[in-house]
Amino acid sequence: MSPSDARALRRWNAGLAVLHAGQGAAILALSDDTTLPVSLSVLSGPPGSAVTGGGEPVWDLPLGVFVAIFLLLAALDHAAVALPRVHAWYERNLGRGTNPARWWEYSLSASLMVVLIAMLAGVSEASALIALFGVNAAMILFGLAQEQRNPPGRAQVDWRPFVYGSLVGAVPWIAIGLQLARTEAESEVPGFVYGIFFSLLVLFFSFALNMALHYARVGAWRRIPVAERGYLVLSLTAKSLLAWQVFSATLAG
Repeated sequence: MSPSDARALRRWNAGLAVLHAGQGAAILALSDDTTLPVSLSVLSGPPGSAVTGGGEPVWDLPLGVFVAIFLLLAALDHAAVALPRVHAWYERNLGRGTNPARWWEYSLSASLMVVLIAMLAGVSEASALIALFGVNAAMILFGLAQEQRNPPGRAQVDWRPFVYGSLVGAVPWIAIGLQLARTEAESEVPGFVYGIFFSLLVLFFSFALNMALHYARVGAWRRIPVAERGYLVLSLTAKSLLAWQVFSATLAG
């Protein structure tokens, strides 16, 4: 981490804070009042009895607000690390090969994004959505563990947190894929849902690829600032793409 690298990353974070906040504000201002249902199933008797209430929504989630939240969470994270004192802490951590703020933010924002994708695919049961949020957050925190286990100068990379996180991170996508397959068998899934599913699947995979390239010390990725910029670009791309795909398909009136 040279002084020029640190200054550049501070500018990057400040710029991304503005871009995320601007998009979040635009989504809130331009969205209609579309909602997504959240349901909660209830057993009608002892275990094994029929489930009742599964199709009845207990809460209508305002979609525009939901989309804006993960954009504004990212804006808050980037704005915070661009502040002088927080940025000094950010620099020190990057010098140790880790960025806790990134993973804390992702554990919330990326997990909300997975929940949104699941809901668009037809998952509405509250317990399933909570489980998907928790599994994705666990995957993100394995990323933090990978960084903390492998400080710069370590002779050999410990890949275990990366492997465990990859296995856990596949679970939500398998669940959403099964939901899409079941829905397609019964009716027809809108094309934009497939577009969101596959584009975000590729982008989520790209975060793991960025990390793998860094720890495998491939080319420029061996440098911490290069890997950090990779995360910044991927975060902006994934959140922006999901937000505007959802807006154009469901929120534009």
